[in-house]
Amino acid sequence: MFTGIIEELGKVKNVSKGIKIKKIEIDGKKILEDLKTGDSVNINGACQTVVNIKTSSFVVETVEETLKRTNLGELKPEDQVNLERPLRFSDRLGGHIISGHVDCKGKIKSISQMEGFWRFEFSLPEKYLAYIVEKGSVGVEGISLTIVDVFKDSFSVSVIPFTFAQTNLSKKRESDSVNIEVDLLGKFVKRFLNMKSKKEKITQDFLKQRGW
Repeated sequence: MFTGIIEELGKVKNVSKGIKIKKIEIDGKKILEDLKTGDSVNINGACQTVVNIKTSSFVVETVEETLKRTNLGELKPEDQVNLERPLRFSDRLGGHIISGHVDCKGKIKSISQMEGFWRFEFSLPEKYLAYIVEKGSVGVEGISLTIVDVFKDSFSVSVIPFTFAQTNLSKKRESDSVNIEVDLLGKFVKRFLNMKSKKEKITQDFLKQRGW
């Protein structure tokens, strides 16, 4: 589990390509302080397992499912990535609970510099819009953000200067892809309501069992 509070910006050092797997080497400083082989690390919102640690970098292996659902397959040397180590029970939960299991890729529809903040609008697949609610939480590139407005096929967030400067959002441009993880609690609530709705659905069998 993660909080969505980015610890540092890492830089992609090397990407070795395979048919269904990629090894990604990332330079970092703070993230390496207590990182061990086998640990999880959040890279742009995607939970990855560390398979090798070097003097100033670490390596993860990204498999086919992750490559399909996220933008990690688009990474190239010199790209900046958001990094966060897993949540500890003693930590403050500054953002919201992020699992590191990216739901989908979205796209940046617009970036507007306002007075004192930046406004980002992201589009995403229709099936995930049900989890996007005004003033709710969402993970974008592993960053915990609060939803400001919800539109037909997109949503907007406000990004303060600190978050803009400390994450890869400052390097993003319109039409760039972003990793999106919708609120985990929202997924549980929707599933519960769907199951309840199915149980109460009136069918022919339902009526027959009750003498109709």
